Amino acid sequence: MAPHQVIQAIIDLSAGAIGGAACVFSGQPLDTAKVKMQTFPSLYRGSIHCILSTYKQDGVRGLYQGTIPALMANIAENSVLFMSYGFCQQVIRFAAGLHHDAVLSNMQKACAGSVASIFSSLVLCPTELVKCRLQAMYEMEMSGKIAKSNNSVWSVVKSIMRNEGPQGFFQGLTTTIAREVPGYFCFFGAYEVCRTGFADYMECEKDDIGAVPIALSGGIGGACLWLVVYPMDCVKSRIQVMSMTRKQAGFFKTFMTIARSEGVRALYSGLTPTIVRCFPANGALFLGYEVSRKLMMKQFDN
Repeated sequence: MAPHQVIQAIIDLSAGAIGGAACVFSGQPLDTAKVKMQTFPSLYRGSIHCILSTYKQDGVRGLYQGTIPALMANIAENSVLFMSYGFCQQVIRFAAGLHHDAVLSNMQKACAGSVASIFSSLVLCPTELVKCRLQAMYEMEMSGKIAKSNNSVWSVVKSIMRNEGPQGFFQGLTTTIAREVPGYFCFFGAYEVCRTGFADYMECEKDDIGAVPIALSGGIGGACLWLVVYPMDCVKSRIQVMSMTRKQAGFFKTFMTIARSEGVRALYSGLTPTIVRCFPANGALFLGYEVSRKLMMKQFDN
């Protein structure tokens, strides 16, 4: 028997949290390289140079700088994302006049994921702001843009509250939503299309394709997301990090400034580690989500 809607929401939220934690631990070093290259593209010759430079400066700890807010961000984002994803699927079923257990098409699931991302953006933005600032703190200090300080999660949070107030945690929110809505349409759409392809090839149900196909589908979904929205993510990172100086402009002005002064290529700085990161990180995300959700749903089977 299907669980009650409240129980279903709790299952989706819990499975999303597990997937989000798996995503961070498997991909954090490459995410650190991405943020550094987005914010200071002229400092690094490429992703390998960025990773090696960070390792020389701060060791393994430097590569995992911002892990605590990243965990908070990903657990919060994916909990809300997957819970909202389940809710949005029910809304689509209702709007289309379908039974509440009806299987949606890949396009309908992509639309549900796109709308769900609006809700997840609200919890993602504050935690990702702290993460990005921690990851780029060394470069900001070395460039003289900010004074040297204690680089901890709590010190960054206190600095934001003291200098910018509660609204400071939502620097880059508009850009985050502009990134998430089209991005998660591609993310869930590509993931479901790949799962369908694997299921057809293996002649089984989508839920029974196994761990490797799920991980590959998640990786391809993540790659599609970033290829579509990467310039917007670059602008978001720049706004969130440079707003420490309290002189950073909004989305359109920042976008045009980067394009004019640094070239369009700067908007894609850090894309290589991001695409590489997609496969372990998003593979782990969906594997953690699907496996944990399946185990929890089994408790309600007859």
